[in-house]
Amino acid sequence: METVIDVERLHKRYGPVTAVADVSLSVRRGEIFGILGPNGAGKTTTVECLQGLRPRDGGKLAVLGLDPDRDVGRLRRRIGAQLQSAALPDRLRAGEAITLFGRRFTGDQSVDVAHTLETWGLTALRRRAYGALSGGQRQRLFLALAMLGSPEIVFLDELTTGLDPVARRTTWDLVRRVRDRGATVVLVTHLMEEAEALCDRVAVVDGGRVVALDTPAALAARHGGAVRTTFTAGPSDVTFLRLLPGVTAVTVDGGRVTVEGTGPAAVRVAAALAEHGLFPDDFRTHHPRLEGVFLALTGRRLDEGAQ
Repeated sequence: METVIDVERLHKRYGPVTAVADVSLSVRRGEIFGILGPNGAGKTTTVECLQGLRPRDGGKLAVLGLDPDRDVGRLRRRIGAQLQSAALPDRLRAGEAITLFGRRFTGDQSVDVAHTLETWGLTALRRRAYGALSGGQRQRLFLALAMLGSPEIVFLDELTTGLDPVARRTTWDLVRRVRDRGATVVLVTHLMEEAEALCDRVAVVDGGRVVALDTPAALAARHGGAVRTTFTAGPSDVTFLRLLPGVTAVTVDGGRVTVEGTGPAAVRVAAALAEHGLFPDDFRTHHPRLEGVFLALTGRRLDEGAQ
């Protein structure tokens, strides 16, 4: 698959403070790529360097084959962005914002405002001032602005921070729509649930470094702990489960059985139960989540902040 972003040993300092110490990663065309880490980990600085908003102090960057420092003018015509600190004047109306951004940032003097509003579910808000929009409506508008000019890559930085759960999930659907319209998405987030729900691959960042990079499922399987299977066996003897490959522990508590294991252990447990004539109605498999990955890699919870 084609690589559209290539980062090799990026580092960036602000005076005595090292914001990005050593970041290397690559992003493939058409994927939603997550950069996950606590506040202060260097996520925003990394994507600002990728967009040409901040000059790097070292390392190599290529975005769509362009150097963000040398080719920033050509690059910005091919990318879109919603920044973490994004805000508009309170009195600017949604339709006016689309007209303004269409002319100023894409060079398109004839942007179809009505079509853009309809595409992103903003038609009813055309004349509403930015200051009167809800958090979810503002993020919907920022996505519409980021997609003006049909960019090849869209950078989204902490897009759902501060949104309620319903607005957050609605925004996730919009992010998927951005990808489905042909754009590669780079999503900066500190929310495990968001990375799991949206991202094809995730770079876990801590202390200005990438500490792991893979699919959410692979990261969880490698670093998130055991696969756990639970069911009720009643008086049946299930000690035979301890002999199955990949099973690391079997616990029985009042007829309730918990089996821990690695790899396809849950499949083997189900097959072994069937062979012994046991078909529990409440058989459940609990796979590792990204929640445990950061703790396993750094010794800290994600919400404890950066080093």
